[in-house]
Amino acid sequence: MPRSTDIRVREVDFALEEFQYRVPYQFGGRTVDRVTILDVNCRVRTRTGKDAWGFGSMTLGNAWAFPEASQDDGLGAMVALAKELTTETAACDEWGHPVDLFRALEPAYLRAAADLSRTRALSVPIPKLCTLVVASAFDAAIHDAYGKAWGVSCYETYGPRFMTRDLSHDLGPEFTGEYLDRYVPSAPRATVPVFHSVGASDPLEAADVRVRIDDGLPNTLEEWIPRDGLVRFKIKLNGGNMDADFERIVRIDRIVTRVQQRRAMTDWKYLLDFNEGCPNVAYLLELLERVRRTTPSGFDRVLYIEQPTARDLQKDRANVMHEAARLRPVVIDESLTGLETLRLARKMGYTGVALKACKGQSHTMLMAAAAQKFGMFLCVQDLTCPGASLIHSAGIAARVPGNAGIEANARQFVPAASAPWEARFPGLFTIRGGVMQTAQLTGPGLGAVPPRSA
Repeated sequence: MPRSTDIRVREVDFALEEFQYRVPYQFGGRTVDRVTILDVNCRVRTRTGKDAWGFGSMTLGNAWAFPEASQDDGLGAMVALAKELTTETAACDEWGHPVDLFRALEPAYLRAAADLSRTRALSVPIPKLCTLVVASAFDAAIHDAYGKAWGVSCYETYGPRFMTRDLSHDLGPEFTGEYLDRYVPSAPRATVPVFHSVGASDPLEAADVRVRIDDGLPNTLEEWIPRDGLVRFKIKLNGGNMDADFERIVRIDRIVTRVQQRRAMTDWKYLLDFNEGCPNVAYLLELLERVRRTTPSGFDRVLYIEQPTARDLQKDRANVMHEAARLRPVVIDESLTGLETLRLARKMGYTGVALKACKGQSHTMLMAAAAQKFGMFLCVQDLTCPGASLIHSAGIAARVPGNAGIEANARQFVPAASAPWEARFPGLFTIRGGVMQTAQLTGPGLGAVPPRSA
């Protein structure tokens, strides 16, 4: 039945921003040195005739979301898809909560991606993950507009007062009678631990620096630790070279331990992220055993492992994670594109979920609910999100219960993209004591307003 809280999309537009990285970022055997940011503005109307504008922003991380394509082809396809999704979103005649609109729009977005793959004669069709990344800015803008229409945080709209259907409609009968507010509270935590990303080619100490960058920011991991008070470290590994991965982990542990001892710190953690680089699960198990033998304390500090093997779980059914997950939680990231992949991952022994704003607010909220129901480990990861996209990501990290922390690496690689936002969100873009200050994320919608509209 129609509800007074329903909205409908009335107008959509987008713009692109381009930034060069201050230093290249290497992960999963790929190197990125620039970013294109998709900014979306969306006007919605309530059934009572009130209009509200929303804003969503996301990096077009084609090297991660569409690695099968070249840089030019992948990014070009994502920009072209943004144009198509603008048309699809504006044409949506659905009324409802933003999750209702996403439910209607996602199939249209996927069809648009398939059509675009054919018209551009792409050698590999645009993957669903890539479509979700482009769509995430549109979905964020709708959630943002919805909250602003009612003058509340969008996280206050995830209960039966605003939502037209319970979670069983999207997640299955075991969620009957439950709404998102059961799993995602409206009030943010005051602080969230920040995982500092150690890229696979990042200099670790002074001897690694070839050309020093004199921009006032650290050049090495050793310099970043005391500056930001770091206690969480995301170690990027390329996989495929056991000795290189082993030496990288052990060396990072040695340097971090040395610096933390100088700071009189005793509690810090690592996560190991392979970005699918392990050829098989046996590689992962052998590597972990080598690390445990060489540095037992370093091994004990490994909090979890992220996406060790190929993202297509259906084609990679032999690489089950049951044995590895008995050692540490094993988290899906690239593999997670919906409920069906989440259920398959659980069957294959994965015990954790990486939530990402770049997959869309609606998708992320639903996966956060499902993962909690299934008793899975939770973390919030990055796509080198600056500005409004980091505010969006931080809002998720501050609310999902049990979240292990947030990766926030734009401050390392593309700080210029966040410059217009820093003064308005103190402690969000500049880290002190190893944590992000998230209590401030209570504004209407997603909690951010574009600088040009401030």
